Amino acid sequence: MVYTTAGKDRLDLAQDVVTGGAIVLWLFILYYAFTQQIDRILFTTIFLGGVMSIYLGSELIDSYEEGDRRDVLGLSLSLLVTVVTTVYMIIFFETLLRVRVGTALTHEYAIASAFVVVILYLSYRAYGLTFFLVIVAAILYGVYGNYAPGIIRHGGFSFNRAANIFVLDFQGVYGSISRIIATWVALFLLYAGLMRGFGAFDLIKRIALRAANVVRSGIALSAVTASIIIGSITGSQAANTAITGSFTIPLMKDSGIDGEVAGGIESVASTGGQIMPPIMGAAAFVMASLLGITYVDVLVAGIIPAIVFYGSVFIAVHYKGMDQLKDVTIQVDETEHFEERMSRRELSIQLVRFGGPFLILVWILGVLQWTVLTAALYTVVAMLITGFGFPLARTAYAGGDLRATLDELLDAAAFGFREGAVILAPIAIIIAAINGVVDIFEATGIPGVLSLALLDLSGGVMILAVILAFVISIVLGLGMPTVAAYVIVAALIAPALINEFLIPDLAAHYFVLYAAVLSGLTPPIAIAVVVATGIANSNFWRTCWEAIKISMPIYVLPFAFIYNPELVVGGWGTETLLSGTIALFGAFGISHGLNYHGKFFHESRVVQLPIRGVFFLLGFLAMVYPDTVVRVGCLVVIVFLVVAQHLGLLRERFVGQPTTDAVGPAED
Repeated sequence: MVYTTAGKDRLDLAQDVVTGGAIVLWLFILYYAFTQQIDRILFTTIFLGGVMSIYLGSELIDSYEEGDRRDVLGLSLSLLVTVVTTVYMIIFFETLLRVRVGTALTHEYAIASAFVVVILYLSYRAYGLTFFLVIVAAILYGVYGNYAPGIIRHGGFSFNRAANIFVLDFQGVYGSISRIIATWVALFLLYAGLMRGFGAFDLIKRIALRAANVVRSGIALSAVTASIIIGSITGSQAANTAITGSFTIPLMKDSGIDGEVAGGIESVASTGGQIMPPIMGAAAFVMASLLGITYVDVLVAGIIPAIVFYGSVFIAVHYKGMDQLKDVTIQVDETEHFEERMSRRELSIQLVRFGGPFLILVWILGVLQWTVLTAALYTVVAMLITGFGFPLARTAYAGGDLRATLDELLDAAAFGFREGAVILAPIAIIIAAINGVVDIFEATGIPGVLSLALLDLSGGVMILAVILAFVISIVLGLGMPTVAAYVIVAALIAPALINEFLIPDLAAHYFVLYAAVLSGLTPPIAIAVVVATGIANSNFWRTCWEAIKISMPIYVLPFAFIYNPELVVGGWGTETLLSGTIALFGAFGISHGLNYHGKFFHESRVVQLPIRGVFFLLGFLAMVYPDTVVRVGCLVVIVFLVVAQHLGLLRERFVGQPTTDAVGPAED
């Protein structure tokens, strides 16, 4: 679309307005974190209205630039409804909350209904038709539940009651999970935005490039590490794949790695970041709230599984890299991707600049054990101090132009504030929708019904119930952001495992969390793979297959939580550390069987495929089987087979046998 000078000026002004709105919103959130003198429900109402308005403004500008008049109209009406609803809910807050509970005026029902339509519209824009249909189906189930078949039938309720549940009683879209997002999670996404604005993501990329010159598979391994670090903060598999994949996937392809493998590696790493402490894609904070335990308890429980995940993926990706790059000499030049090479001294300074706030976060949460809100607040403040302080101090020491440096930093901070809001908005919107869906389900009694149905379908056999719960959790994940996926499975599936099969609370919740996160890798949804495939220009199904082979230990881990709950229950006692070590080596067995690039005793597929299957089975049993003696026995066999395999390869080399089979790609 071609613009006149006046048109460009208006667009620039609109961009400035959106950025200014983001800064005002973040200042309001920081004020609340400092004082906590605003009612939490009222704060959440203002927060949701503010973040939705900023998101709508940003989307409106993009649609206007693209010349999409229909989209401009839809977004403009949505912005109007959002502002009107938010202002009305603020003005009549006390009346709606304490006086007219459960009932409302005619125009209030109309306002609430319009706001629900906006939530649906924005959910569709951000997450597509599938999730949109899920929300609509939940609403229709609430209203027309009296027509539902069998045990899922309920009395049904009116559209007015649905409007009350969703909006007017300050539950629904303003409910408990939305309050957690507003008061706990939001500041972490501001932290992520500031990190990106001040250049932390570029620093991670530089480190990844340098590591690629040390180990042959270093490019792939660095992509995994960078994506996990960033993904843990962003809280969205799709967003993380887009952010880091735009850099790591082309780099892997340029170095000689196939598009399908590069896309698979990136999608697994981006998904795995969602389960990495200390932030775990914000799901850790929600889990602590739902279970009524401290965040530290959730953090401690998640460390061993995270080590098992990272170790197994590290091995799998190393194998993939060695296979794909066996005939390639890798020498990555940092200046091909950045204007200049950063000196070691400057690299060390930047590590302190960005590492300092992160260490403060870990110290406050893990050692001092202060509240999540306080930890997030101090982390953001520390990021602002180091983000501005280090460059200004360096400029002053060098006698440079402080004003120019300050202007650059202000622009970077403004970008960070806006980026934080842009990352936060879709998550806040989807959580608002999920909160409404969960409240409708609770009003209909469906969680209890699902518990009975799960028990009935499984015939009381726990393994069947666990498999059913696993599949349902993946389906319910729907490629949503981590925290949204976790909320819905925690409400619908975890209670069945806890109440009917007496599985420990933490084990059940970690089970459904991991299963829901895996929806990002599992076809046909596989949202992380979809994004990676688009960047890699690869085949979707082959990329999915590569991602599943690399991530297979993550598919097994949830079952390990059920049958060996000490992995997540009981702190860091001897039993937990022993079980975690066994699970780690079991995961290695699975990764070795599925991803090792050399031959397994013989080049024939007739021999190789069964041996790979044996490695997988032994690794699976070592992770899941509820008897330590059997698990250790499986590890002994895995070690014996690996040693025998490599002794055979060495023997071939030293007696003069051809080595092409020993180092060539596996025929799988």
